[in-house]
Amino acid sequence: MNYIYKIFSLLMTVVIFSATEVNANQKQTGGEEYLLVAEKMAAPIGGLDAIMKKINYPNAAKQLKIEGRVIVLVLIDEKGGVDDVRVVRGIGGGCDEEVVRVVRGHKFTPAEDKGVPVKSKLSMPFQFRLN
Repeated sequence: MNYIYKIFSLLMTVVIFSATEVNANQKQTGGEEYLLVAEKMAAPIGGLDAIMKKINYPNAAKQLKIEGRVIVLVLIDEKGGVDDVRVVRGIGGGCDEEVVRVVRGHKFTPAEDKGVPVKSKLSMPFQFRLN
């Protein structure tokens, strides 16, 4: 019984910490609320493949044989435009900057909540692999 109580306490701590983190993220965006979850989430027009086709493997990354995954957080407005792109996990060699450049220039279908377009956050991974 004591073991179950410890697990439950740990889970509640994680949930409370996550909720606090969401509030901190909302305050960092200037008080504007970007939803993490909506009834219909935002999506890149043409899908992730449409964005991947626009990405060029940076020469510096090729020369240094840099491979890995770049993860970005995209803040999308109610019209599907990109307000901001933040690198959550980068690999360097110009790969992070290339992903940010391409994602900033792409349009998205906006998220909808209760049938109304809303601002949203979308986490996107991009894999860089040399052949």
